[in-house]
Amino acid sequence: MVPSRFFFMVAFVGVSSVLPACEGNHDAASPPSTGATTGRLQEIANRGELRVCSTGDYRPFTFYEAGTSTWSGIDVDMADDLARRLGVRRTMVHTTWKNLVQDFTSKCDIAVGGISITLERSKLAFFSDAYLDDGKVPITRCENESRFHTIEQINRPEVKVIVNPGGTNEQFVRAHLASANVIVHPDNNTIHHEIAAGRADLMITDSAEAQWQAKKNPELCAVNPQKPFTFSQKAYLLPLGDTAFQHYVNQWLNLTRHDGTYERIAKPWLG
Repeated sequence: MVPSRFFFMVAFVGVSSVLPACEGNHDAASPPSTGATTGRLQEIANRGELRVCSTGDYRPFTFYEAGTSTWSGIDVDMADDLARRLGVRRTMVHTTWKNLVQDFTSKCDIAVGGISITLERSKLAFFSDAYLDDGKVPITRCENESRFHTIEQINRPEVKVIVNPGGTNEQFVRAHLASANVIVHPDNNTIHHEIAAGRADLMITDSAEAQWQAKKNPELCAVNPQKPFTFSQKAYLLPLGDTAFQHYVNQWLNLTRHDGTYERIAKPWLG
């Protein structure tokens, strides 16, 4: 008579040998991970197109000329380089700062154009590695430069602060300049003309834009551009959760910043 303990051991070994096979069959029958087979890199390759969202109103990063439907700027040229390395065409998608994240998530593969890294945006999208350190500074008529060195000097009812809606410029103004006379101007392409014409005293914007506008408009001066009120970084918006595409873009950024590509593209704009 065979001891009952022998049957228990045989049964245990039998079950043990079957379980891994069942597990393997289950994995083979299950649909593969969506991210592994239909991630953004593959979608772009299948489509033959890199869709790039941008506001087109934030020089030197991007500028959209409505009359000719043409795009220019550092990040437009960088998007061209990324598309070339991916072996696809680049298509720009026009958006606004207010609708930037919404349009990006529904229409685009990447968003560019002087986009500041924020925690709120990070809830809805990945960021690439930062490619530029920046911060908020005033830009004003040069004869008024000495008047606006501090937030206390600006945050007064008699000071007319003009701002474009929907982005980090407006967030800064609402948070720090509650006592100032705030003027909302919807077109960031013409907002600096309002300062030059004397219809506004100043604008708060990123140091890079302030310096570029001051270079193009001799009557305007960036105030303490090397000592901004805040610290921020510029990066590109990428699809939330797609680590493979984020990794690719980060490696591309790393290469362009070390092989002379970024410097060549940025120099005509930033000097």
